[in-house]
Amino acid sequence: MPTSPAPSLSLLLLKGVGALLFFVSLTAGGKQYFQAFDEIAPSDAPFLMPLCWNVAIFSAFALHHSVLARTPMKRWLHARVGPEAERSIYVVVASLLFLASTVLWQPLPGLWYALPGAWWYVGAAVQAAGVVVTLLAARTLSVRELMGLAPPRRAAAGDVLETRGLYGLVRHPIYFGWLLFVGGAPVMTSTRLVFAVVSVAYLVLAIPFEERSLVESFGTPYRDYQRQVRWRMMPGVY
Repeated sequence: MPTSPAPSLSLLLLKGVGALLFFVSLTAGGKQYFQAFDEIAPSDAPFLMPLCWNVAIFSAFALHHSVLARTPMKRWLHARVGPEAERSIYVVVASLLFLASTVLWQPLPGLWYALPGAWWYVGAAVQAAGVVVTLLAARTLSVRELMGLAPPRRAAAGDVLETRGLYGLVRHPIYFGWLLFVGGAPVMTSTRLVFAVVSVAYLVLAIPFEERSLVESFGTPYRDYQRQVRWRMMPGVY
């Protein structure tokens, strides 16, 4: 049986850098969200310029995430660097952009609410539920693939769509988990609210394009799944 050629040293290095940045971006981004996003700028501080800056840096992350995730761009990169290097390059750039969008996020003036007493724990529980939903929904994904350590698996004949559990509730339960996480914040500063609104708006806009790619990959089974599970991201709403 023929074996695949051993990856080159440069590819192994690229994979290692991608995996490290993936981990750093998540941990540092989480720290920023729970600590720095509590900051409230002075009431007389400018609002429009920091707002535009925040939207711009997140849009850079979102644009990269969308463009490189689409099939034509992936095919273009595959032809030049191969699927494994393409995935690692994607992870490196996405991790750097996500890290930048959280570390460079500018504080804004204003506090929308701070849940008092027991309600604080209710909000924290909603956020925790969002994390649990995300982890459960992601169980069908390869962590090594997400980190760029393994090439992306292509849909093949005989592949079965995951339609059980959370996938029987909404078609994109990972995004539902994110909505719970950012929406359940017990302390909603303007800094944190803009992050929540911008990130959720991106997911809402991205889902139709993502589902178009899924239809191209799975064909009729995915169309049947769309008819079977009506809601895309949030039950009863979208």
